[in-house]
Amino acid sequence: MTTTTLTRRPARARTPGTTGAPAARARRKRLLHWIAVHAVAIAAALFFVLPFVFVFLTSVMSDDQAMSGELWPHEWNWSNYATVFTTPGFLDWWKNSLLYAGLGTLFTVCSAIPAAYALARFRFRGRRTAMILVISTMMLPPQVVVIPMYLVWAQQLHLTGSIWPLIVPMAFGDAYSIFLLRQFLLTIPQEYVESAKVDGCGELRTLLRIIIPMARPGIAAIALFQFFYCWNDYFGPQIYTAQNPAAWTLSYGLESFKSAHSVNWNLTMAATVLVMAPVILVFFFAQKAFVEGVTLTGVKG
Repeated sequence: MTTTTLTRRPARARTPGTTGAPAARARRKRLLHWIAVHAVAIAAALFFVLPFVFVFLTSVMSDDQAMSGELWPHEWNWSNYATVFTTPGFLDWWKNSLLYAGLGTLFTVCSAIPAAYALARFRFRGRRTAMILVISTMMLPPQVVVIPMYLVWAQQLHLTGSIWPLIVPMAFGDAYSIFLLRQFLLTIPQEYVESAKVDGCGELRTLLRIIIPMARPGIAAIALFQFFYCWNDYFGPQIYTAQNPAAWTLSYGLESFKSAHSVNWNLTMAATVLVMAPVILVFFFAQKAFVEGVTLTGVKG
């Protein structure tokens, strides 16, 4: 009887790191594939982001280093922002911009909702003509009516030198906001309105209880559009507030600040960051509602 002896080969010693090599190669391959697929998007993002990064980095540089060709600050001079805030008039410009943008947005939304609801849901004679007039108003440049409007505010109402000629007209509707919100309201099914009327709701109650809650994305979109317009408006403050520095807004006062600190680029960039910051923050916090309101806006006639 023969006995077969099985010899076991000794296990091969694993070198450290060999087990993770395939996983590392797979991750590297996925990363390169992702970069290749999104190359255009990455380039576009860098194209838009890098100017903001440059402005921010310059705003925390010293006077000697700003615009010297160096891109990274030697020391982070956060005191530049304090210097800008303590500049005479800058805090007043900030308050005026908040008042202009806040009240202007509120008045625009409150005036656009009933007008858009009427154009979207009511059937009356001249409805199409009214819609054509709204669209025609969108095509009319503001420079066409600036002279007669200025004469009214200056000679009859005596409100030039303040921001009220910019705020008060927004209480009477904005053509673009009415058009955009009307298109959004057309996407709301008519069955909801009919169900509310069956339950005994009138037009006003239907608007407040049914339409407005369902139209929040559209309302958020027009509110953001109007806020951005008011905050960045330069033409209006130049016309109505030029003779009164206490009524200037940030967009108009920044030009004066730049002229006074033409050699201090770090302070100019710090002031620019302070002007841009509220718009960027508002957009990032409300971008979900903004995108939803724009994408859901229909094109029904």
